[in-house]
Amino acid sequence: MRIRPATPAELPALQDIERAAGSAFRALGMAAIADDEPPALDVLEQFRRAGRAWVACDDGDRPVGYLISEPVDGALHVEQVSVHPDHAHRRMGQALLAHAADRAREEGLTALTLTTFTEIPWNAPYYERLGFRVLDEAELTPGLRKIRAHEAELGLDRWPRVCMRRG
Repeated sequence: MRIRPATPAELPALQDIERAAGSAFRALGMAAIADDEPPALDVLEQFRRAGRAWVACDDGDRPVGYLISEPVDGALHVEQVSVHPDHAHRRMGQALLAHAADRAREEGLTALTLTTFTEIPWNAPYYERLGFRVLDEAELTPGLRKIRAHEAELGLDRWPRVCMRRG
């Protein structure tokens, strides 16, 4: 597996990966999540131009997973990490997170943060296995509070969610 920056031509493939990965939520009664549109191409391009969109590639150098992130309050916040289900269980998500952590350290950022669903096996329980911990309300930075408020506006709080941190 190779991890590298996403190219402009690959951005539609990232959307396809997101759609495929999201389909697993349907079986959990979360059709709204499964049907949610991936980030728009212009949004993905903003992450790419900022140097914050990485892909995990198969042996043919085709993206099969991706991670987008942005600095939030001194940490690198993982906006999205997704792996195509055909390539699941190969530690691609873990490798993408390790890559992001390396980039964060290079930039002097202190940690990785993310928000996620608490009761989905490949969400909070997975991240806990990778060394993330749930932040309590008092530990949330202003930027994380803003992210959580936006998620609530989008209706994501229909299912329990948390902020997590590693680093």
